[in-house]
Amino acid sequence: MKFFITIAFALLANISLSAQYVYPFQNTTLSDEERLDNLLSLMTIDEKINALSTNLGVPRLGIRATGHSEGLHGMALGGPGNWGGFKMENYQRVPDVYPTTIFPQAYGLGETWDTELIQKVADREATEIRFYTQNEKYKKGGLVMRAPNADLARDPRWGRTEESFGEDPYLVSEMTVAFVKGLQGDNPKYWKSASLMKHFLANSNEDGRDSTSSNFDDRLFHEYYSYAFRKGIEKGGSQAFMASYNAWNGIPMTIHPVLEKIRKEWNMKGIICTDGGALNLLITAHKSYPTHTEGAAAIVKAGVGQFLDNYRPSIYEALENGLLSEKDIDKAIRGNFYIALRLGLLDGDQTKTPYAHIGVTDTISPWSKAKVHDFVRLVTAKSVVLLKNDKNLLPLDKKKIKSIAVIGPRADEVLLDWYSGTPAYTVSILQGIRNAVGNGVEVYYEPTNEIDKAVIAAQKADIAIVCIGNHVYGTDPKWKYSPVPSDGREAIDRKALTLEQEDLAKVVYKANPNTVLVLVSSFPFAINWSQENLSAILHITNNSQELGNGLADVIFGKYNPAGRTSQTWVKSIADLPPMMDYDIRNGRTYMYFKERPLYSFGYGLSYTKFVYSDLTFSHSAIDEDKSVNISVNVKNTGDRDGEEVVQLYVSYPNSKITRPIKQLKGFKRLMIPKGESKTVTFELEEKDTFLIEEGNVNVMVGASSADIRLVKKITLK
Repeated sequence: MKFFITIAFALLANISLSAQYVYPFQNTTLSDEERLDNLLSLMTIDEKINALSTNLGVPRLGIRATGHSEGLHGMALGGPGNWGGFKMENYQRVPDVYPTTIFPQAYGLGETWDTELIQKVADREATEIRFYTQNEKYKKGGLVMRAPNADLARDPRWGRTEESFGEDPYLVSEMTVAFVKGLQGDNPKYWKSASLMKHFLANSNEDGRDSTSSNFDDRLFHEYYSYAFRKGIEKGGSQAFMASYNAWNGIPMTIHPVLEKIRKEWNMKGIICTDGGALNLLITAHKSYPTHTEGAAAIVKAGVGQFLDNYRPSIYEALENGLLSEKDIDKAIRGNFYIALRLGLLDGDQTKTPYAHIGVTDTISPWSKAKVHDFVRLVTAKSVVLLKNDKNLLPLDKKKIKSIAVIGPRADEVLLDWYSGTPAYTVSILQGIRNAVGNGVEVYYEPTNEIDKAVIAAQKADIAIVCIGNHVYGTDPKWKYSPVPSDGREAIDRKALTLEQEDLAKVVYKANPNTVLVLVSSFPFAINWSQENLSAILHITNNSQELGNGLADVIFGKYNPAGRTSQTWVKSIADLPPMMDYDIRNGRTYMYFKERPLYSFGYGLSYTKFVYSDLTFSHSAIDEDKSVNISVNVKNTGDRDGEEVVQLYVSYPNSKITRPIKQLKGFKRLMIPKGESKTVTFELEEKDTFLIEEGNVNVMVGASSADIRLVKKITLK
């Protein structure tokens, strides 16, 4: 009897399971490889060619469509790039705009040096992706998120510096890993959204990017340019990236053999896609092939499974001419459907996936929630870098001042860049200051010094706050448009590092020595005069919907700043190597820069002071395949609670090859109440170093790359 009951239960289980799927690839009890094999065996050649687009859907087989979304600092379903698409109104084609939560630019997120915070930012973004793609009212956007940008900002002239976390491979890798984890979630089987990193590889010049070659050796490939991408895959879990427009050592990245090499070495199973229009540029700009048909075949054979331009006629012709086989296409698109599998799109019963409820049962729009607004405000405050604060001019005590002059072109606007969405609201710096002081303080506002208006306002006020910086030109229809040499954006590099608006700070300072400079910028600027003359300088990036409130929290002491520069701020453009010199050992980044910078990498001040002591190692020596724990005590000796960003660097004094002057190997941002101490512990390992040499290693701990507090040697053997 027991035997028959067991058989009955088994039959019922099989019936129940089979009711959940029609095709074997929908059966979640099969292995990933079995499911993908089955799916590819069921697809027609037309469906496979269609799968070379960014659409993961196969309607005939019940796989719902989803594509890509942009999201460097919040999901973009609107904004200057019109990422929400278009609709018809009164017989006119107009942008279709949907609100999303918008954070500071990626450059500003990098200046937080806070991986836990960045993971939460990306998780918030992923929630909105799921909400928009699954909510019946919208059904907008795609679950594959083109973010983060893992490129390194090796040169401040690069037009897309605003999209990068910074210049250092370790910092950028840690921020990339955190962002990937936030986008994809912590479920071991399913992803909240899919992280597609940009732009592999070494794409940090905009002028001529469609035809130039970034030239450097294998060591820089491993230790610098590819490092953040590899960590994003191996440590973060990303399984997708975009190939860049440029070539590396003469071979365009869309067809570079390294794509297949890293699939194997990094265990990369997912999507590799082209950048927009890359097939055409392979023919017209790189001139790698005489026809689009040959180019399309080469791209697919290189392992690229998604095109971001018109590829279909070329693929059909390549098949007809024997330049491409169905097996080649199978191999290329397999990674696309691995991503679909991780997103739960191949399951027979998708209601069982852990993120299926977002936008379905919880239908309150996430961008409208007060706690989300508060979080953006916190992130914005955490991104602020205090560059100078002589005589403790900051924070301002609103009880001791009667009037403030808020001056400058960046004071009463929140600029949205090309990869921004449309926030539900924005708070300018002027509004944020008014919110902070209430009715008890008079606030004068002048955007310019037209007929001496800014000077007059500064003379009347106790404090003058000058808000200057670059314009992002996100809304300008001209693509390669940047009328001011010091501005830049995608497709155009900066031609100057000085800021003509600094003259406004000069005349205001002459009228009122209590002048605070707020640099609202997507890049470093050579603000040498301001550093020499003004008492207080703050840096914050564009775009945050809470720009004004977050900054005001810092200005008035509600939040103690702890942002840090993520790039070397040079004093002069003449201090930089030629733009197309990709060998960073020729004096580029803090690791090899020999001049004195305006602000060093990792630099930023606080309203309190910290003292470092007791640098200790768990071992006196380290093997190349092992690690050592390094601990340091940090005490807040000031009169305010505050955060410190403790930074760990190494150098190789006995190296026989050109090594960095110093190199970041660890960092931690932590809150330390006034009068209290905390012990910070890092794990140092050398296995990520491409060329390992035995000998002494200097271990340095401090508050920036130029502010090293403690040094101790360890032996590498």
